[in-house]
Amino acid sequence: MHGPGCKHDHDHGHDHAHAHGHDHGHGHEHAHAEKHEHGPGCSHDHGHDHGHAHGHAEKHEHEHGPGCSHDHGHAHAAKHEHGPGCSHDHGHDHGHEHGAGCDHDHDHGHHHHKPKRIRPPGHRPAEGGGAALQLDLEGALPGETDDVGRFEKLEAAIEAHRGVTDVHLRRDAGHPEVCIHYKPEVVSVSQLLTAAQRIGAEVAARYKHQTWFVRGMTSADAATAIEHGLGKLKGVLTASVAYASERLVVEYDSEEVTLKDVEAKAKQLGYALEVPSSGHACSHHAHGGGLAPLLEMPLVVVSGVLLVAGWAIEKFAGLPALVPTIVWALSMASGGFFAIRGSLKSLLQLRVDIETMMVVAALGAAVLGAWFEGAFLLFLFAAGHALEHRAMDRARRSIESLGALRPEMARVRRSGDVVEVPVGDVQRGERVVVRPGDRVPLDGIIREGKSSLEQAAITGESLPVPKKAGDEVFSGTINCEGLLEVEVTRLSSESVLARVVDMVAEAEAQKGPNQRFAQRLERTVAPLVMIGAVVFPVVLVLLGTPVKEAILRAVSLLVAASPCALAISTPSAVLSAVAAAARGGVLVKGGIYLELLAKVNAIAFDKTGTLTVGRPKLLSTVPAQGVSREELLGTAASVESLSAHPLARAVVEAAAEGGIQAPAGSDCEAIHGKGIRAKVGADTVDVGSLALFEGDAVPAEIAAEVSKLEEAGQTTMVVRRSGRYLGVLGVADTLRAGARNVVHTLKDYGIERTVMLSGDNAKVAKSIAEQVGLDEAKAPLMPADKVAAVREMGRKGSVAMVGDGVNDAPALAAAAVGVAMGGAGSDAALETADVVLMSDDLSKLPFALGLARQATHVMQQNLVIALGISGILIIAAVFGLTHISHAVVLHEGSTLLVVANGLRLLAIRPPAMKRAPEAAVGVQPAVG
Repeated sequence: MHGPGCKHDHDHGHDHAHAHGHDHGHGHEHAHAEKHEHGPGCSHDHGHDHGHAHGHAEKHEHEHGPGCSHDHGHAHAAKHEHGPGCSHDHGHDHGHEHGAGCDHDHDHGHHHHKPKRIRPPGHRPAEGGGAALQLDLEGALPGETDDVGRFEKLEAAIEAHRGVTDVHLRRDAGHPEVCIHYKPEVVSVSQLLTAAQRIGAEVAARYKHQTWFVRGMTSADAATAIEHGLGKLKGVLTASVAYASERLVVEYDSEEVTLKDVEAKAKQLGYALEVPSSGHACSHHAHGGGLAPLLEMPLVVVSGVLLVAGWAIEKFAGLPALVPTIVWALSMASGGFFAIRGSLKSLLQLRVDIETMMVVAALGAAVLGAWFEGAFLLFLFAAGHALEHRAMDRARRSIESLGALRPEMARVRRSGDVVEVPVGDVQRGERVVVRPGDRVPLDGIIREGKSSLEQAAITGESLPVPKKAGDEVFSGTINCEGLLEVEVTRLSSESVLARVVDMVAEAEAQKGPNQRFAQRLERTVAPLVMIGAVVFPVVLVLLGTPVKEAILRAVSLLVAASPCALAISTPSAVLSAVAAAARGGVLVKGGIYLELLAKVNAIAFDKTGTLTVGRPKLLSTVPAQGVSREELLGTAASVESLSAHPLARAVVEAAAEGGIQAPAGSDCEAIHGKGIRAKVGADTVDVGSLALFEGDAVPAEIAAEVSKLEEAGQTTMVVRRSGRYLGVLGVADTLRAGARNVVHTLKDYGIERTVMLSGDNAKVAKSIAEQVGLDEAKAPLMPADKVAAVREMGRKGSVAMVGDGVNDAPALAAAAVGVAMGGAGSDAALETADVVLMSDDLSKLPFALGLARQATHVMQQNLVIALGISGILIIAAVFGLTHISHAVVLHEGSTLLVVANGLRLLAIRPPAMKRAPEAAVGVQPAVG
């Protein structure tokens, strides 16, 4: 354990060696390095600039040794375990698990953007030649994802700057960038950067975005209605509706329009908006508000019964023709109740939608005396809608069921008593009591008791996980054995579960290419159909067709061409896939990432914490001639007990297991990236890699031993005491259970290249890559080299980067899809990645990949079904080969077919994984 705060960096096997460059969320690089007062003689080497302010959401707990007197004046996220006598003066709220300086405001009502990764500016030439500067879109305009709305304001403002010739959105680097073309002779890069940042800040302050629940949407078409209606509001830049999850995201100019105006306008359109409460996928009020959803099915049934009755009366009862006509009229009224209401709404806004077309068609038929056809048309239309709503509700409920796992009440210990309190009222730092069999109400840390918890709700693992005091627990998990006292670290609206539900519910609004294609098509098709429906009968009549037949044919054209199925084809698939993934412990943050993941043909893995567990073990002790194992290990442990480096901990643990007493060392000095030097008694002891002894004559047998252990995939440390070499220690990380199987499965899935990126030495990296079955290993790499390596791979195809989300955020950001592991425990992973595996189980990776591919196939099938059936019907209608009734049956049938096809994805479950014992990396040579 590093003593007096000795920051050790044996560049031996640990990528996280570099992850410790503490960037405490101060704007300037380590200007605070002099604030740290370390114990005697410890030369802290903070030499790296980690640009990302994920602060300390680091997994590696720094344990400060004795006498550490840090004064970190900032929000510490790392779980610091302080040694004795540590006089930390933090003076602030540790409760926040977010990175230092992370300004998280989880009031999801007004989406204060979750901090996402921000990539450094790029400088690639403009497409047509000339100079261009690229800024990460997230950095320039937080929360923006496309080139409409707020982006256009930014574009106009930057283009007004002198020397700027053009501004546009560029995605060729695998993520959205603002590309600014400029004249280098007129304006310098630094001037441009400052201007862009200033303009970006102004645009971001003035143009905001907000998410609502929409109540009262009856069809996918209502989404278009809302987007269209709100889009006309002065000051609204874009309005996009996720029909499947009933969310509306509006970008607006806060100086021209208020949220109240938007809500009023929506009300005028006939839809109620409500600010969603965090962690709930469904609205507080019944869907659609009021009676609508309850009445829908009964009215359809009534309509159907009347329809059949009218037909029977006409056929067999011999009553006057007026009777069946009245029965059919009643059938039309009940079947078309909601459709008629909806079409009146849209006609008042001078807008024509599918419902209006259907109602016009039905009334047209009735006027011409075809009452049966009219009633049949509305009956089928209503039945199709009712069934589709049922189906979409099922998908929504499967998301809501994720959040329903959270108890409503918590048992809180207050002034000696245990009281039942609603979870929303529990504050940070309070203690909740969790009995065996209860669900954990809020995220926190166990302070008393030990138990095993079933975490399927969060990570998808069905086997209970043992937990003891000091471990983290999540709301929604089940306590299987003992009584626990948990200190609350996150409020109920910020819990991992709430964030997962929110991200899943909003995933569909992040539209992928297939979804965008369907929307564009739908927007072009509807007006064309309306024009066609007016022009077509006129042409027919001029060609000599009887008026009645001409109008009936026009009506069937209307029915045939209305793009209902198209509108719902992708949302149903995206919603179902994202819900199924979340249930299996995989969080996909948007429809777009499903489509990107399906295209991936190369995968890069971080080594430490991803392929390996990240807990090194001492495997070999090789004492020199005439030295006992006790002396070698004891001396090394004395020095390493002053260090908190994972390798040091492995040595200390091994000495403790062997019962070797190690006298405490003093005067620690860390030699960056090479090892550690300290005093044991009066002797100077050096422990580190061969690089530490450069320029000294290292005995040949020691050097030979080092290369032998490194060949076997171990990280070596040479021990020298006052000039006498005592021997070599070999340490290796443990491979993750099942890592090899996962790599083979990925190969079966057609992944062409698998690469490991590691900060470790090349021999160790190569040895592990061979054991896991990867194509190649790239090592040793600094975080910046990892980014370069991912970009390099990205040139040849679509690449996914898998890491633990802590020190590999920039590399995750550089890949087409960033996949983070262990999202339940790390905020950094939840924020930075596009796809998050909630547990530390790599086997979820093939599951996520397979699901994404299936979802993409389903979207494509749905587009083919929707367009195919419409196409056939349009041709049939134009040539008069079809009756209205046939057209309606096929049209509604195709809508139900695409919804059902999408919902198939809900049934996908991850394969059950057997937990294998962890295998140690490296071949164990005989212990000398």
